[in-house]
This record gives sequence, C-alpha cells and structure tokens, in this order.
Amino acid sequence: MSIKIYQHEINDGIGDLVKSTASVAYCSEATFQRDIPEEIVAKAIAENKDQIDLYYLESVLVSCGWNKNDDVFLAEPTWAARNTPEDKQFNFMHDENDIIGHITGSYVLTKDGKAVANDAEMPTDFDIITQAVLYNSWTGDENRERMEKIISEIEEGKWYVSMECLFAGFDYALTNPNDEHKILARDEESAFLTKHLRAYGGSGEYDGYKLGRALKNISFSGKGLVSKPANPRSVILKSVAFNLDDNSNLNIGELNMSDNLLEKQLAEVQTQLSEAKAENEAIKAQIEEAKDKEFASKVEAFEGTIQEKDASIAELEESIKSTQARVAELEDALAKSQDELTSAKEHMEEMKKKEKMQKRMAALVEAGFEQEDVEATLAAFDALNDEAFDVIVAMYGKKPKADKYGDKKEKEAEAGMPPELKEAIEKKKKEKEAKADEEEAEAEVTPELLEDVETSEATLVEVAEENEVESARASVASWVETVLKNN
Repeated sequence: MSIKIYQHEINDGIGDLVKSTASVAYCSEATFQRDIPEEIVAKAIAENKDQIDLYYLESVLVSCGWNKNDDVFLAEPTWAARNTPEDKQFNFMHDENDIIGHITGSYVLTKDGKAVANDAEMPTDFDIITQAVLYNSWTGDENRERMEKIISEIEEGKWYVSMECLFAGFDYALTNPNDEHKILARDEESAFLTKHLRAYGGSGEYDGYKLGRALKNISFSGKGLVSKPANPRSVILKSVAFNLDDNSNLNIGELNMSDNLLEKQLAEVQTQLSEAKAENEAIKAQIEEAKDKEFASKVEAFEGTIQEKDASIAELEESIKSTQARVAELEDALAKSQDELTSAKEHMEEMKKKEKMQKRMAALVEAGFEQEDVEATLAAFDALNDEAFDVIVAMYGKKPKADKYGDKKEKEAEAGMPPELKEAIEKKKKEKEAKADEEEAEAEVTPELLEDVETSEATLVEVAEENEVESARASVASWVETVLKNN
C-alpha cells in the first residue's frame, strides 16, 4: 500500500515519515475459545473442528471511533476491511520469523453485542472480532514446553494480542470543544494539517480543534502475541459461550462481562502502576544518591587538589625565601671578599714598594753611594723601572773611588755620570755646607729677624727643588733610555 504525499507535507519535512508509517497496531488480551457463535462462524466450524493440536483464541480487533492514539476508524472503511484479517499470520512478539499460529476468521458485533451477518447492512457503530489458532503440538521438547508455558500464561491473562493495520490514505477528523465532529478531506490545500497530527510529531490540535487521522483503504495484515497492551480501547474476551439473543449480558460497547474482566484489568493496571511508581521512586532515590556521592567525590578530589597546590605554593615560597637569604649571604660574603681583596692588594703593593725601595737602597749603598745621598738618589730615580735603575747603579758602580791621592780620580769617575746626577750630588754637598754655615751663624742672628726671610726662602727653595728634581728625573730617564738603546 502506498500513500500519496502532498507538497505541504514535503515542505514541512514529513513526506518520508507519512510514507513510511502506513500502519498502526492495537492490542487486546489473548483468550482461549471453547464455543463459536454458529450464525457467524459456520464456515470456520466446518473447516476448523476441535483439533487436539490447535489452541483456539478470540479477541477484539478494532472498534469504530477515536482511539487514544488519535487514529479514527470510521464505520465505512472499517466495515470494508472486516474480512481482511482472515488467513494472516499469528506471530510471537511481532517477529515474522517466529510464527506460532494463524488467523482463521473474523466477524462483526454491534455495540449491544449482536452478531452482524457478513452480507447484512453496515451498522453505524461496531467491533471486529478475530478468531485464531495457536500450534500446540511440537516435536521438539523445547518448542513444546515453550508453547505449554505460553498457553498456561494466556489462561492466566498475562498475554495480549496486537493487531497490525495497513492503510493507503487518510483524511482529517476534527472535534471542537462542543464535541462536534467533522471530517476534512486531505488534499493539496489541506495537507498543511498533517504536521499537526500526533502520528507525525504534532500536538494533535489546530486552531482550537482536536485533530485526528481518519484512516482509509484499511487492510488488517496479521497479529502478534505480546506481553503488554498498547491500547485499552481494544476489548478482550474470555472463554465464554456466546449467547446472541436479546437477553445477552455480553455488551462490547458498554464493556459488560460476566466474569468482571474490566475489574480484573483495572486491578492489574493499578497494581502495575503502583509497582511502576515505587520502582520510579527507587530509581530516583538511587540517582540522587549516586549524584550526591559523585558530587561529594568530586568535591573531595577538588579539595585534595587545592591542598596539594597550597602545600606546593608554601614549599615554593619557603624555597624562595631560603634562596633569597642565601643570595643575601653570598652577596655579603662577596662584598667582604672584595674589601679583603682590595685591602690585600693595597697591602701587597705597599709591601712591593717597600721591598723595591729596600732593594734599590741596598743596591745604591753597594754601588758606593754615601748613606746621606741614598734617599735623594732614590727620589731622583723613583720614576725609573727596575731595568733602567739597575743599569744606572751598575754604571755608577764602575767609577773609581776617591782615595788619598786627591780629587783627580773622583773627577775622572764623575766624568761618566749624567750631568743631572752630578748636579744633584753637588747640590747635596752645597746644602750640607750651607747647613753648617747656618748653624754657625745661628747664635748671632735672632729668630725674629730671620722669620720672614726663612719663610720666603723656604718657599723659593722648595719650588726650586721640586723643579730641579723633576728636571733631573726627566734627564736621567732620557739618559737611561739612550744607554739602553746603545747597548
């Protein structure tokens, strides 16, 4: 069967859904059957006698009207499909590979429980009843035990029958708040309503109207034995002998049954509802407990991580403080070491200078300089390096010494000396002579008369001496450099 798809439905994105959902299923309780109304099932009786390898079932297939899925079975298309269930498969849990029986026939009952002949006029409101058999004879032990268990549970009311209905089209059923009904043909203009049907994801309402799907071109394609009912509108029938006279107490439309089936169903549903609620509460409690434990675990782990990081930060801060203290200690030690090094260098330089002066003094004395001339000579040669100083001392050491034969040899020895050196020595002699003369005249000249003269003279002498010393040093250095080059 194929349903025509309109542009509105394609635009609304439900074209494929409409095309792929051209079937509905309804459930009713599976029942075993002992007697079949003769007026209705004469053919079935002739073909299906009480055979020991068959188990007979009977159940309500469908009722005219609006079901809880918002599918509407109008009288005319439902009447036209009344015989389509015959000879269709009976499977287990809608598995077509697990067929356990077949449908043998169907008939119509009015809402007041009266059978309607197949060629009679169509009632305005009715139910379709189906008859079926299960195969209760199996050669395999496993299959036989399985079917015995299923039949036993059917008699206990634990199984239901689910009927599948195919259809090739539908119209729209509308009901307003005043419970007024209307059927609107589905065509290109009205197809925008399809998306509002519950079967295709809509709310089941439009513009204040309750909206249903009125099925057309119906064919009932089979049924399956299932464990849960899908539609309480499907009435179940127990094993009863059908009394079709006017005083029958079986009224399908009003659901009046001699064995209080509805009370039993209601009690079972209430029990199942209570159990489901209790189970739901238990699951909620478990979920909340799991959430609390998970949250507490995460909080604990988070706090542990924070503590670890705090400890790491404290350890790092302590390490930084220790490092800073060590750096300060090393800086102090370095500064102290630098001070000690500077002092040591100064002391070493002083010692070197003192040692140098002592060596030079010893060299001058050894070369023949008079003790009183040594200091002046050291001062004159202070600018010379050791090599130049040694050359001068060596040359001076070669001059002849003054002896008893007079000044001739002394003059010959002085001939090889630099003029500046001879002048320094001569000056020193004159200073000694002048000092002696001054000491002799001191007794005659008073300090007051000489105070101004001495001050001026001392100043002139100091300046003159400084100039002469510097000139002598420069001259000696030049002479030494000439000597070194020539040698």
